[in-house]
Amino acid sequence: MTQEKPARRSQADRRAETRAKLLVAARALFVELGFAETATPEIVRKAGVTRGALYHHFNDKSELFRALAEDEAKAISDHIDAETRQVSDPEQAMIAGSNAFFEAMLVPGRVKLLMEEAPAVLGHNAAVALTRANGTEELHDGLSKALPAHTEAQITALTNLLSAAFDRAALEIAYGGDAETYKGAMHHLVAQVLGQDA
Repeated sequence: MTQEKPARRSQADRRAETRAKLLVAARALFVELGFAETATPEIVRKAGVTRGALYHHFNDKSELFRALAEDEAKAISDHIDAETRQVSDPEQAMIAGSNAFFEAMLVPGRVKLLMEEAPAVLGHNAAVALTRANGTEELHDGLSKALPAHTEAQITALTNLLSAAFDRAALEIAYGGDAETYKGAMHHLVAQVLGQDA
């Protein structure tokens, strides 16, 4: 009986695997050392790939960081979406989304990457745009449903202010603040916002 040869991986599969290795290696080093202190040869060595492979996928270290930050932000958005998708009551959806945000931010290294490193590496505007595209969008949608009498300008302002409060709470928790205390404070703040008249 002849053995079947294992299926050969496609070039696209190999490229995807190499890219994933680079992102995993870069993430570990950026979290441990910070962006500025991480050299590309260290990333290549940790990933077990060639220097050419790095530059085949990314123009430079900054582009690699941007791709990593985008993945991290999308993971937050996906988690919030998964936890709120089946919640029909707007206020309950806001609470569920709040809890989901804090759960997602507990992933080790995520606060450092998105809230400390990203503004320094990508610039303030790009870092803010990144979180607005992934995560803040859910907050905006939730507020729109919960506060239908508010104007778009009011919803946008509330979204920006609450988003800043959520980020600050995540930072405090990451650096030793009591998670339940901050989650409770955010729930109270959200409840106050939802209880306002237009």
